[in-house]
Amino acid sequence: MKNISLIKEYTKGVWKNNPIFVQVLGMCPTLAVTVSAINGIAMALATTFVLLFSSILISLIRKIIPAQVRIASYILIIATFVTIVDLVMKAQFPELSKALGPYIPLIVVNCVILGRQEAFSSKNGVLRSALDALGMGTGFLIALFILGSIREILGARTLLGFQIMPNMFEPWLIMILPAGAFLTLGLLMAYLNSFAIKKKQNEKASLISNYKLTKSKISNREEI
Repeated sequence: MKNISLIKEYTKGVWKNNPIFVQVLGMCPTLAVTVSAINGIAMALATTFVLLFSSILISLIRKIIPAQVRIASYILIIATFVTIVDLVMKAQFPELSKALGPYIPLIVVNCVILGRQEAFSSKNGVLRSALDALGMGTGFLIALFILGSIREILGARTLLGFQIMPNMFEPWLIMILPAGAFLTLGLLMAYLNSFAIKKKQNEKASLISNYKLTKSKISNREEI
């Protein structure tokens, strides 16, 4: 882990280990709140805040947390920051808080957050833990924004509250229903997986081609 550069520590969560499209974590809020792009952004930012500050704190005190109560300690720390987010949103953004409903408090048991504390923050320094949290948060934000945007455009003809589809376009009711969330996420994951498979196949073909070329050059030298 520590051999990875700081830049890669951040970028791995954006694409290679994207919490939604690759690790398939945090599906409950992902499918429930992405009826619109703004809901997806709000949930992702709230999750990133909790993930970042809980990662920093756990990394700082990781050596003094008894192994027997580490999970309980992580949950307590995470719950503290979730409470902060919940209270701030209720005070400053009441409509958005109402739209997200119980999914803000449920960040406490989000697999993305607890998983990163157990797998990374409890074993690494503050800087790397912070970069890892920011990378995972960014990947989570990108995934929720894309998913929410597609559902909002097709389900309500708008994006971030602004109409972008013509009035003649008939909104797809299914896109604002749970089935629309599963359908959109499934298609996105299928597309991204096919892209990743094609990339690996191209890399493999390139390696084979280079190997054959090198072997050919060696053979020619031996003949000479």
